[in-house]
Formats: sequence, C-alpha cells, structure tokens
Amino acid sequence: MKRSIVILTLPILLAARTVSFNQALSEAEQNNIELKAKSYDVELARESIKEPGAYKKGTLTFNETISRTNNAGYVFGMKMASREANFGDFGFSDFLGGVGQALGYSSNFDQFKAMMTNPAMAGQLLSTEPDDLNYPDARNNFETKFVYEIPLFTGYKLENAKTMAELQLKAKIAKFSHDKKRLGLEVLKAYNGAVTAKRFIQMTKDATKIAKHFQEMAQDLYDSGLTRYIDVEQAKMAAYSISTKTKEAKTQYKLALAYLRFLTSDHSIKGVKGMKNFKFSTLNLKKLQTLALTQRDDLEWMEKNAQTMKTKIAYESSDELPTIGAHGEYGFNDDTPTVGLNKDYYLVAVGLKQKLFDGELTKIKKQKAKIEYMKILEYQKMMKDGIKLEVEKNLKDLLTQSKTLKEKQKTEKMAKNILKEMEDIYRNNLKFRTNMTYLLFSFGNMLQAEADTIISAYNKSVTAAKLKLAIGNSLGE
Repeated sequence: MKRSIVILTLPILLAARTVSFNQALSEAEQNNIELKAKSYDVELARESIKEPGAYKKGTLTFNETISRTNNAGYVFGMKMASREANFGDFGFSDFLGGVGQALGYSSNFDQFKAMMTNPAMAGQLLSTEPDDLNYPDARNNFETKFVYEIPLFTGYKLENAKTMAELQLKAKIAKFSHDKKRLGLEVLKAYNGAVTAKRFIQMTKDATKIAKHFQEMAQDLYDSGLTRYIDVEQAKMAAYSISTKTKEAKTQYKLALAYLRFLTSDHSIKGVKGMKNFKFSTLNLKKLQTLALTQRDDLEWMEKNAQTMKTKIAYESSDELPTIGAHGEYGFNDDTPTVGLNKDYYLVAVGLKQKLFDGELTKIKKQKAKIEYMKILEYQKMMKDGIKLEVEKNLKDLLTQSKTLKEKQKTEKMAKNILKEMEDIYRNNLKFRTNMTYLLFSFGNMLQAEADTIISAYNKSVTAAKLKLAIGNSLGE
C-alpha cells in the first residue's frame, strides 16, 4: 500500500520545480498570456504593410447578372449587347405595313414617290408607333463578365501609406519590447517576494528556537527559585507570537509563488532559489541618462510614431494630385447562359481624376496632420525629460537604499550581540536585577533588525531593477 502511494505521488514530486530568477523570467517571456496577446499587435502591423501593395495589384472580379424584363429600353439594349438585334426589333414591320398601304393607292412608282414626298403622307408613316419596339416580349438575360481595375497613379497615397505602415511596425516592435522588459519587473517582484518570504519563514523558525530556549532557561531558573513564574509565561507568549508570524510568512510565500506561476503560466513551480540582485558598470548620472536616451524602447516607439505623423502630412497632400486608373472588362450577354465567342465583348478604359475644389477639405486634413505631428513632438520632448528624471530618481533611491541596507545589517549585528549579553545577564542574575521582560525586549529588537534587513534587501533589489529598466536594459541581461 505504501509503495502504491509513493508511485502515485512520484509524478507530482518530479513535476515540482525550484527555479532561478532567470529561468522564471525566460518562461514568462515565452508563456505569459498577456504578452502573447500583445505580440499579435506586431503581427497585425506586419499584415498592414502588405495592404498598399495589394491595392497596387488591382482587383479582378467576376459578375453574373440574371434578369428578366419587358421594359422596351432594357430589352432592346439586351438584344444589342448579345448581338442579335434585327430590323424587326426597330419596328420595321409596322413601317413596311404603312409603305404597303401607300403602294395600294398607286400601282405606279412615280405616283408612289410623289405620295411619299407629300408631307402629310410622310408624317403619317413617321408617326407610326411600332409595336415590336415599344411592346417587346419579356426577355431573360444572362450577363457574364470579368472586370479588372487597377490604380496607375494615386498621388503617392499608396506609397505614403506603405511608409506609414512600415514605421508603425517598428513602433509596435519597440512597444512590445518595452512591455516585455516591464514584465520582468513583475517577475522580479514575485520571485524576490517569494525569496523574502522564505527568509522570514527561516527567521521565525530560528526565533522560535530562541524563544523555546528562553522558556526552558526561565523554567530551569524558576525550578531553582532564581526567577519568577511570570518569566516562564512571558517566554511562552513570545513563542506563540512568533508562531503566528511564521504562519503569516508562509501565506505570503504561497501568494508570491502563485503570482509567479500566473506570470510564467508554469504551474510546476514550487520554490525559488536565492535573491536576484543587479550590478551596474557605472553609477554616474549623466552616463546613465545618456544610455537611457539611446536604449529606451518606449522612446523608440514615440520616435516612430512621430515619423508616422510626419509622413501622414504627405499622405493627406496626395489628394492635391490627380489619380489615374485603368478599367478592363471581358464578358458575354445572351438570353441563356453562354460563353459563345460571337456573344463576347471587351472594354478597356483609362480614367484621370483631378479634384478642382473640395471646400478646402484637403487643406484642413493637411493642417490637422501638421498639428498632430507638432503635438507628438512635444510629447516626445516631455518623454525625454521624464526618462532623465526617472533615471535620477531611481539612482538616488538605489544609493540611499544601499547605504540603508548596510546600516541595517550593522544594526542587526549589534542587536544580536546585545541579545547575547542580555541573555548572559539574565542567566547569571541571582538578585533579580533584571527579568524576562528586558530579555524579550532585546529579543524583539533583534527580530525587528533582522526583518528590517530582509525588507531593505528586497527594496534595494526592486529599485535596482527599476534603474535597469530606466536605462533601457532587460532584467535578463
């Protein structure tokens, strides 16, 4: 039975992993769901580049129109389009009937000619309303055609559209790179947060041992009549209090790991290794600010947006130039579906279009594009100033926290020495010159100093990460 349990739990144990920060960051960059969703913005931008070229290739369409009508104009036109119109369709039967009637009045051609030149008689013939033309039979018509249309010149609109799309692709790539690096900060917070919680857990475990040691020491002294029972109770209370802190630290550890699993989409992560810290080749403010202005992806994103808006001015100016297009058709017309060559036709045309007046709409669009360009230039200036300020702030915070961490480490060391001396005083106190309250007070000071050191180390790591990002570096570098 025990062997079966071990076999069943073995896959779970094998799946559980303890990861380093670089491993967690790599997994987050590959698997993070939000980052994957943002990557599609880049793919959309790639497809957008293809659109202007697609327009340049033109469009080929197939049209099939099936109709039935007795409208005289449509029927006559359909017969003409199918190359089957005859004189009867023009109403010549009625005209010839009139001629025959005229011939009936005269058997002599000269007399007939004289009658035809008679205005009254000629008017009678010409005013005849032919039934075959005005009241044709209903007709079915099948119109089949292929149409090809292509822009030959668009005033450089398509060329400018492609340039804008290419700039936006570069902007999207830069934005994605920026988001990817910013994800690293969240991974660091989760990872170092878990490491910090582990340190708190270990600190409280060590503190529990010390509290139990104090409790045993107080009990021994009480049994020997050298101290009061309240000292034993105080030591017990300290142990209980530390036990609560241990539970809180374990909860924080679980929450940090849960967040790390969420960021990496890796549910096998069950532990973390050591604290991740960062080093810098220089801490000179001017050099760091220069690096930031050359390496920041969000600044590159803003630059490409500015170039896009500049190109948009030329794009809107395209309407001032003429546009030229070609149109071609090849098709068939008949009263039944057909592809007969005697029913086919073709049409080739080239058209030129030039706007002469549009209510200054083009001028307005150009001016709006110029205003948008100027606006984004101002934002670009503000971003540069903001980046320099961000670098300065994070650098000062890092320098301050580095000093603070060293001071807290010294304080922790002194607190441990003071606790040791206080314990010796308490152990050798035969005349009640001190009691457990003073010892626990020193114990509490030591725990607070340890906690301050742990938190300070975490804060320093996060600030160092922010400074790395502020100068445009990845936390994985």
